[in-house]
Amino acid sequence: MSEDEEAIARAELAMHLRRQNVASRATLAALEGVPRSLFLGARHKRLAYQDRAAPIDCGQTISQPTIVAMMTDALELRPDMTVLEIGTGSGYQAAILARIAAHVFTVERYHMLSELAAERLRVLRIDNVSFKVGDGHDGWDEHAPFDRIIMTAAAVAVPEALVSQLAPGGILVAPIGDQGHTQELLKCRLTADGLEGERIADVRFVPLVPGVAGVL
Repeated sequence: MSEDEEAIARAELAMHLRRQNVASRATLAALEGVPRSLFLGARHKRLAYQDRAAPIDCGQTISQPTIVAMMTDALELRPDMTVLEIGTGSGYQAAILARIAAHVFTVERYHMLSELAAERLRVLRIDNVSFKVGDGHDGWDEHAPFDRIIMTAAAVAVPEALVSQLAPGGILVAPIGDQGHTQELLKCRLTADGLEGERIADVRFVPLVPGVAGVL
């Protein structure tokens, strides 16, 4: 894809997302400012500006732009906030969060994905993201509490460690449900009585797998 073709494709995707009315102007501006093609391998770059998920390394996926927009918007981010992301993947979601929030802490179980994502963000000169290879179920306790938490992999229930690392009044956005079935994308706010959630949409995400990958 030439530079002109990519510019046209990016503009068309931006218009599509605006017509979908799934997110605020601030969220859509963040998506428009991040070249999705940078986060896909050569075999799949043609899918960069289509509104669909696409394969990445380690058997994972980069989420559909509409879902990324919905999840980002649901966080209700402000420029002074810290965000914990569970599941770095390609780094695309982290790059978008970093354009809005003060700092993003992102955890990934695959060394390869974490390293590739860090390199991509260096290319984009995004310097407010910290990377960790670890078990997403454990979060990143050293930097807690977080104003916002986003899970980009599905769990049957929100891990207790993540709830304990969310600041009072904070928001957690996560796909919840069994692997191989339609899951519910939930927006949960931490109150004095615990997490109070609302359904955003039906989704399908890769599972949140425990532990750190032994290879890759």
